[in-house]
Amino acid sequence: MNGGDEALTWLRPDWLAPPWVRAVATTRLGGVSTGVYAGLNLGDHVGDDPARVAENRRRLRTALDLPTEPAWLRQVHGCGVALAPGTPGSTCEADAAVAFGPGQVCAVLSADCLPLLLTDRAGTRVAAIHAGWRGLAAGVIEAALDRLDTPPGDLLVWLGPAIGPGAFEVGGEVRACFLAGALTGRDGVAAAFKPLGKDKWLADLYALARHRLTALGVTGIWGGNLCTYQDPARFYSHRRDGVTGRMATLIWLQIP
Repeated sequence: MNGGDEALTWLRPDWLAPPWVRAVATTRLGGVSTGVYAGLNLGDHVGDDPARVAENRRRLRTALDLPTEPAWLRQVHGCGVALAPGTPGSTCEADAAVAFGPGQVCAVLSADCLPLLLTDRAGTRVAAIHAGWRGLAAGVIEAALDRLDTPPGDLLVWLGPAIGPGAFEVGGEVRACFLAGALTGRDGVAAAFKPLGKDKWLADLYALARHRLTALGVTGIWGGNLCTYQDPARFYSHRRDGVTGRMATLIWLQIP
């Protein structure tokens, strides 16, 4: 389901979260960035003109009527979890953010890596996770769930735009890493990799995330049907383009 104005376009999760849980994944459409960053680049670490990034973020805040500026994370493909909103104007080194009250915006940036949004069924807490293969294998989902402190069966999860299973080529060491760290039976992990020959594989990030979430006891899972690599009109893709912009995936509890 899409939403937006004439300038910006975004995606809204199709899930069973309460209506006061607000969640959005941006596309590259709209914004003032040019060249390889053309559109709504929200990443300030990729070489784009800082003034253009600032204007893109301002437009995002206005279009979505955000209650506050997100505490943009300095993502390092690790397992750090920050408490949103942090200190205004600062950045925190982490790959996930959680919030336990209204008006605090959790956000992650991506351009192929998998963004996940989480809330509990009662809509009292939210989280956003940035999961590249390294963070996913290292346990960033487990770290975020631990910080949320909610029974896994009470969680709702949406998998946002990421590189799809037909485009994400990896080496055998990546497959071996996931097999070694499987939380349950290895068959589910093995099924997420398709052989290309010469120890090269196509990896399904969505399937790997679902397998991990299910192993942790999460049953309410939506999304996971988009591919950033194969949709250049809507999405940035680092694997496809090299130097490029970043989309944002955001979640917050609406202020009553």
